[in-house]
Amino acid sequence: MKAVLCKEWGEPSTLVVEEIEAEPLSAGEVLIEVHASGMNFADTLLIAGQYQFKPSLPFSPGFEVSGVVAEVGDGVEGLEPGDRVMAVLPYGGYAKQVVAPSTNVLRIRQGMDFQTAAAFPLAYGTAHLALVHRARLGAGDVLLVHGAGGNVGRAAVEVGKHLGATVIGTGSSEESLKVASEHGADYTIDYEHEDIRDRVEELTEGKGADVILDPVGGEAFDASIRCVAWEGTILVIGFASGHIPEVPAVQVLIRNCAVMGMDWGGYLRREPETVREATAETLGWYREGALKPQPSHTFPLEQAAEALEKQSARHLTGKVVLSAGRD
Repeated sequence: MKAVLCKEWGEPSTLVVEEIEAEPLSAGEVLIEVHASGMNFADTLLIAGQYQFKPSLPFSPGFEVSGVVAEVGDGVEGLEPGDRVMAVLPYGGYAKQVVAPSTNVLRIRQGMDFQTAAAFPLAYGTAHLALVHRARLGAGDVLLVHGAGGNVGRAAVEVGKHLGATVIGTGSSEESLKVASEHGADYTIDYEHEDIRDRVEELTEGKGADVILDPVGGEAFDASIRCVAWEGTILVIGFASGHIPEVPAVQVLIRNCAVMGMDWGGYLRREPETVREATAETLGWYREGALKPQPSHTFPLEQAAEALEKQSARHLTGKVVLSAGRD
């Protein structure tokens, strides 16, 4: 089968497309003929050897796919050949076929196309785990989302609105702020021209944000620790800015706030059922019309390196998926 391979640690340009042998199917696993693969910022970290774990070389990046079940292993229940599904993976999704544990696979309805399904599980699973499982966001809370025009940020805006929060989205461009507004943000902050802390204080009449979701790090985190509400929560999702900030313990003390990590990949490795439950609930919200996961850009699988380079350089806004050419 054809797959995009990382054979050395480096930039997206080092990726190659080759024919490889399909993985053998074991008990409890499902073989999926991939139609689309989701692309994420974490893929760039993975192939650079900077992610939370390092697969053995060579490997295919990609944490999420959609497609059709081709075969099921012994002991698999609730899935059968021909089912339309989405799946989450520790890596390996940039390929024409993948093998996934059945616990990581969910059926999708005919109303959801494969590109949309491939854009769904990581972003919305992360948003759900962060806001529901970790922060317990509730109706009436103020949610501040950094990078609100990106994959996880956009999903967090939608999930926050569905949970009844007032949502403030930050971004560095007019385009990203427009995306945040289109997906439900009540207010937006252009942090290239506005001070995040001052605007949050103004919008909340001095209270601050009850929950802050931060996939950016750097200066965004520094602002967060100064505008989080008393007994508020800051969720550390990632460091898209490239700068990992230090947590000022005195500010944590003064504001009596919590700074929480939220590693989707860690949950997938340690608590896959928790990831499954989060994804399943957000799928229900999608069917109700509360979420809009449609991807913004689609590239052929063979152009994965080019697409990943454009995404890393922030030349693309929204969610990017790779098409395996089966549609």
